[in-house]
Amino acid sequence: MANEQFDAVDVIATKRDRGRLSDAQIDWVIDAYTRGAVADEQMASLAMAILLNGMDRAEIARWTGAMIASGERMDFSGLSRPTADKHSTGGVGDKITLPLAPLVAACGVAVPQLSGRGLGHTGGTLDKLEAIPGWRAALSNDEMMAQLEDVGAVICQAGSGLAPADRKLYALRDVTATVEAIPLIASSIMSKKIAEGTGALVLDVKVGSGAFMKDLERATELARTMVALGTDAGVRTVALLTDMSTPLGLTAGNALEVRESVEVLAGGGPADVVELTLALAREMLEAARVPGTATIDPADALADGRAMDTWRRMIAAQGGDPDAPLPYARHTEQVLAPADGVLVGLDALAVGVAAWRLGAGRARKEDVVQAGAGVQLHAKPGARVRAGELLMTLHTDTPERFDRAREALADAVTIAPEGSRPAGTAIVLDRIVAV
Repeated sequence: MANEQFDAVDVIATKRDRGRLSDAQIDWVIDAYTRGAVADEQMASLAMAILLNGMDRAEIARWTGAMIASGERMDFSGLSRPTADKHSTGGVGDKITLPLAPLVAACGVAVPQLSGRGLGHTGGTLDKLEAIPGWRAALSNDEMMAQLEDVGAVICQAGSGLAPADRKLYALRDVTATVEAIPLIASSIMSKKIAEGTGALVLDVKVGSGAFMKDLERATELARTMVALGTDAGVRTVALLTDMSTPLGLTAGNALEVRESVEVLAGGGPADVVELTLALAREMLEAARVPGTATIDPADALADGRAMDTWRRMIAAQGGDPDAPLPYARHTEQVLAPADGVLVGLDALAVGVAAWRLGAGRARKEDVVQAGAGVQLHAKPGARVRAGELLMTLHTDTPERFDRAREALADAVTIAPEGSRPAGTAIVLDRIVAV
């Protein structure tokens, strides 16, 4: 480590001993790790020290800034309309980006939605859209800017130039049991979103069994941390804490979720998906501060077909055929209700794992997903059911996967005697704004 400004061991020791890292230490260690001058095992040790001992607001802000500085920044200031983006921390059946981006664009705000692929039980937006014949996720910056100006919405993969330090650190956290560190989660998400250059950002922080954050207290801490980071960086940022104890909508799986999203854009679809889509749309319009936004109701754009028109143009602009039939899995199996009563519980994590095991998700980044695989729900909590009635349909191209999917669902359903009511939870649990 000749000619280096700091020694990695000293930086690790500072955080190990519960000290605070200086701005210069943070700038150096992120840059040196990106360059390869700090080894993986040293950064793994520092990440564990951060997990155990935390960081203060100024440290997290500087860490995030250093990760942004490791790559390029996008600039949307040349667009003719303001920009707003949404980020979800991921859940089961969370197809909200699909109807949301064209809906907000139909209301006058450009939506540059840089999205990712699924890993484990949470689905990836790009995987879902790739179920549409011809649609492509990879766009150049010029293509993205032209589509934002013309259509108003783009959903595509992030270029490799945005926050390259995050990509390297993310992979390391995954294999060193440091994914859960809130300073590292917050800086990972926000470095990419701030580098992306959006003027306003709405965060959908999921809480519950199907979410990364299982309890409200930690989810609230994460939301507050990210709102502070965005605000400090000059991005108008707000977070909604939303329930993920039950899957969103009636589908979990790629083509299945696209079908449901199109139903929402057509003015139908499940009530919970519509409610959350509209709640996030209203937040994005308010955060983007469009003149006259107070008089714009996104529900009108769903009802009158403007959101659907924008969806069709957005899909076509990226090579997709909005009229093409979506793929269906070759094999299906039914899951039946075990008893009479009221469905009071439907565990989101179990449904997500079942969809993953059916082929809708990946165990490793290089795995291929099945476009038609997943779980279709025929009842949600609150419904009265009869023994033998259809609760779910499992979809896959590889029927040998059914047994493992059924194992995941063994305790997913809770049926209580007639007259029982599910422990009702609102979809939006809290709203976090800058303080």
